[in-house]
Amino acid sequence: MPVTTRLQSARTASTLALLVAGFAAHAVPAAPPVASPATDATRAALACKVTSNCVNSFGTSGLGPLRFEGTPTQAMEALRATLAKFPQAKIVKTDALSMEVVFTTFLGFRDLVDFRVDAEAQRIDYRSRSLVGKYDFGKNRSRMAEFSTQFEARRKR
Repeated sequence: MPVTTRLQSARTASTLALLVAGFAAHAVPAAPPVASPATDATRAALACKVTSNCVNSFGTSGLGPLRFEGTPTQAMEALRATLAKFPQAKIVKTDALSMEVVFTTFLGFRDLVDFRVDAEAQRIDYRSRSLVGKYDFGKNRSRMAEFSTQFEARRKR
């Protein structure tokens, strides 16, 4: 067999091998991660419908969930203790695994923060949104960043 024919055969074989390997790699797509139904329900409940005046622990704003150790009761106690450091906060509704808090600014604007405790994942998800207006000029984000810092500092003590 002439050298040219051998080179062409080798190239063809190499190309076929690469194609087969490429198809094999894509033949079985990776399964997306399956979230628990509770997480899906929490995500839906805490979704931001208007992103210009709302942040949550699922978004891309760099804010994540609050982490806790212990029982859901201890997590709720930690939330209450951290909220006590924010005089503009008023708890308006609470149950075993959730809490609604209204923050009122010195100008009278009200923002609603919803907290949801996920006992299994030991995390507290939240949404903070303005009750009036389309823009919050970053207030919800800055408040939740400060709240997260205070919550984490309390947890590490």
